[in-house]
Amino acid sequence: MAKKLYVGNLSYSTTEADLTELFGAVGEVVSVNLITDRMTGRSKGFAFVEMAEQSAAVEAVNQLNGREVDGRALKVAEARPARTDRGGDSFRPGRGDRGDRGDRGDRGDRGDSAHRRRY
Repeated sequence: MAKKLYVGNLSYSTTEADLTELFGAVGEVVSVNLITDRMTGRSKGFAFVEMAEQSAAVEAVNQLNGREVDGRALKVAEARPARTDRGGDSFRPGRGDRGDRGDRGDRGDRGDSAHRRRY
């Protein structure tokens, strides 16, 4: 069964081919996904490597975590499952749909004219 690994602290110059070669020395690599910025295309400094066998993934973590590549110590660990709770407003993470927005928080009661100050 294939196992996905997180690879962090990568140099911006590290390529998918570099990672395929590095992890291929430990075991069969199924895929490499170097995460890049959408606007610039530049690497964000981390990737996901999928190994064909669980044993190869464990060995890759043991051999490559902390190893220096392109002047940087790699962080290699088992990848966490993808998050499914990413909905909602991108500027307010985790809020999601607020329905009718009835709760106005600390803005006060603007709808009741009896509380308004008259000039």
